[in-house]
Amino acid sequence: MSKLPPLTGVRFFSGVVAVIMGCALNYLGDRILGVKIELFRGILDFNGLWVIDMFVLPFFVGVLVAVIFGLGGKWLCYFPPLIVKSISYLEIMYLTGVPVGASLMPFGMWALFVTVVMTAAGFGGVMGEIIMKKTYGRGPSDLLYKQRTDNNERGI
Repeated sequence: MSKLPPLTGVRFFSGVVAVIMGCALNYLGDRILGVKIELFRGILDFNGLWVIDMFVLPFFVGVLVAVIFGLGGKWLCYFPPLIVKSISYLEIMYLTGVPVGASLMPFGMWALFVTVVMTAAGFGGVMGEIIMKKTYGRGPSDLLYKQRTDNNERGI
């Protein structure tokens, strides 16, 4: 049975900071690119900026969250894109309304797009952990693999 580290105040605080910073990066990237995946204006709406907003930006959001949080960041990095995209969808639906010449993406299609964005953030989270820990897994490789003893047996 694995023993999980206790949830300390510092760990909780770093998780909250990581999610907030990931949300800020995602929000600012969306605004700078000018892309709203919640709106559909036609087939020409799927351009290079849309691809960057769907794949590249969430990847860097995942890397940022994993670098701030450390081990376990690959699990935490899914939340910032979900939070930002959900708030944006609800903002269009209830506050600002749909602009002229556009239509609100059906919820099922929007959920598919958000799943793709969250997956790209997950890849970034894994890469962020690899960058921080220099290995993929529970701990550094020197702590993971034990040295052999004098009898040529594995140490415990």
